[in-house]
Amino acid sequence: MEPNNIEEPDIDGRPNWNQYFMELTSVVAKRSTCLRREVGALLVKDGRVLATGYNGAPSGLKHCSETGCIREKRNVPSGQRHELCRGLHAEQNAIIQAALHGTSIDGATLYCTHQPCVVCAKMIINAGINEIIIGGNYPDKLSASMLEEAGIEVNKFNE
Repeated sequence: MEPNNIEEPDIDGRPNWNQYFMELTSVVAKRSTCLRREVGALLVKDGRVLATGYNGAPSGLKHCSETGCIREKRNVPSGQRHELCRGLHAEQNAIIQAALHGTSIDGATLYCTHQPCVVCAKMIINAGINEIIIGGNYPDKLSASMLEEAGIEVNKFNE
């Protein structure tokens, strides 16, 4: 069950596979505990969802809604100083969930509400993910450059 072309509609009125998976990323993003941006991610292989992730604090730790956003307090621009954030990114959480449950993601496609940052891009490259379908952009040129250099296809989803 390979996903359809990104622009190709399903003939019977149902969402095609890319529409379906991108809609799921939006639902997953609603679980986000980040005060700045809700992000959702899905890892898919052979038409099956392997793992999901959303951005937020590690399991068992206080959410930013309880502690406040360090980056916001320090006026850190979007795309900078990721190390100051309490949370993990959606892509990181999806990769971690797959690892935690012993699920290989080599050759998987990542569906994500936003373009990955450079930290996530490096994890994606080493995890063997070969395609990324994004809903929105993110201000990180180094990420885009590294993904291109690694030969990972990045496609913008357009409904």
